[in-house]
Amino acid sequence: MNLIPLPAFSDNYIWLLQHQGHALVVDPGDADPVRHWLTENKHQLDVILVTHHHGDHTGGVAALQKMTGAQVYGPATEPLPFEFRAMQQDSIFSWMGLHFQTLDVPGHTAGHIAYWTQIANQEPILFCGDTLFSGGCGRIFEGTPAQMLKAMDTLAALPGNTRVCCAHEYTLSNLKFATAVEPDNVALQKHVQLCQQLRSQNLPTLPAQLANELNINPFLRSRHPAVIQAVKAFAPHTSNQEVDIFANLRAWKNDFK
Repeated sequence: MNLIPLPAFSDNYIWLLQHQGHALVVDPGDADPVRHWLTENKHQLDVILVTHHHGDHTGGVAALQKMTGAQVYGPATEPLPFEFRAMQQDSIFSWMGLHFQTLDVPGHTAGHIAYWTQIANQEPILFCGDTLFSGGCGRIFEGTPAQMLKAMDTLAALPGNTRVCCAHEYTLSNLKFATAVEPDNVALQKHVQLCQQLRSQNLPTLPAQLANELNINPFLRSRHPAVIQAVKAFAPHTSNQEVDIFANLRAWKNDFK
């Protein structure tokens, strides 16, 4: 079972799992990278996973569905312009012996979902769309800070060796912000160096490891004293309520240059 990031647009990744001539793809905003890979590698596309309704995650679904007959799975509470099987918290489907668990993680969009699976003799995989990024989290467009904080907690509870398959190559800009929040975080400093080296070779910084994200990602560390102190220095009106701290951390990131 091989995990492959297919670059799309300027900074998207369409994640592809392949096994014995069969493939599964996640959030294909553009059909062309998937079509080219399937043709070159002579694979059959069986399954398309969708995490949320934004066009850079859904734009290629209908064309791929028509071309391959693939089964599409998507969020139960979001409108999608194609036929799909509705998924929500604890919905499970199987493909090539893998059992995918659905997690409700609203915040970026109102009905955003993620998919988690354990592969035999490999580290588990999380397809999290735009909810969690390496060093960051998605903007809160339709949900609330309380929902996004709960989503962070949901994902943080997964096994630490989980491979986090984010949908965008935002890592270096996220780490710049994370460093502003926790300049003395040694694990963060080491990760910045690693990611700079990867990007200098035009290599993905993803998938990330969840255990490492728990050490470096301020949005997974919003209850950590150093993060709280930094947020209160940025926004002195911040209360001690967890949601208020998280909301002001996200507001800080929104305007960070």
